[in-house]
Amino acid sequence: MTGRSQQRKMRNRIVIGIIVAFVLLGLIASCAGDKTNVLDPSKNSSSSAESSVVPWDYKIEQSKVGDLIGGDMTLQPNNQMLPNDNNYATGDNVWVLSFMTAEMKTASDGKNDVTLSAWTPLKTFKTEKEAKTDMDQLKLQIETEVDLIGVYKTQYESKERDFAVVKLPSGHNIKQPISKERYAELKDKKRVKVVLEEVHDFSDYDLAMSKFRGWAN
Repeated sequence: MTGRSQQRKMRNRIVIGIIVAFVLLGLIASCAGDKTNVLDPSKNSSSSAESSVVPWDYKIEQSKVGDLIGGDMTLQPNNQMLPNDNNYATGDNVWVLSFMTAEMKTASDGKNDVTLSAWTPLKTFKTEKEAKTDMDQLKLQIETEVDLIGVYKTQYESKERDFAVVKLPSGHNIKQPISKERYAELKDKKRVKVVLEEVHDFSDYDLAMSKFRGWAN
């Protein structure tokens, strides 16, 4: 009986030893995984670029109604689908209001990376006048004053080129080539008058993108 008891104790110790070994191996592997994450910046550091999607542009163009599918219709020639709210028939000519958005990423150094979406049909109209009236509420041209970041000169193929950098109401900076006369006019200014195009989001009018369209004078 004593020998069998000792054998059982020995087997129990071996089993416990194996379990402890597996536990230790698991802990070591976990720690190793943690170290890998710490050393791998791609797994721990957050992106330094800020991204946002803004309204970019609208356009109107004439199209022809294609297939009628349930309560929807396709628009020729690209078979884009929209609700057939105005009870159009196949072959009817319509005016289509389409929109485009932009994904803007601003890096920590202030540089902008812009990715434009494809054109997407938004709404149809029976006449061009109705379509233009709707679009004119979403795209506005205004004159306003903006901050002038500065002007500078560069050399390119032995030719001197002049540029101005302004800050738009949307917060991003844009660079524009300018003439020598405008360079002399702007070089001592802090604010300048410009023409902007404000593009508003059709579902959230307060969300707008300002785009430079020229100098006001």
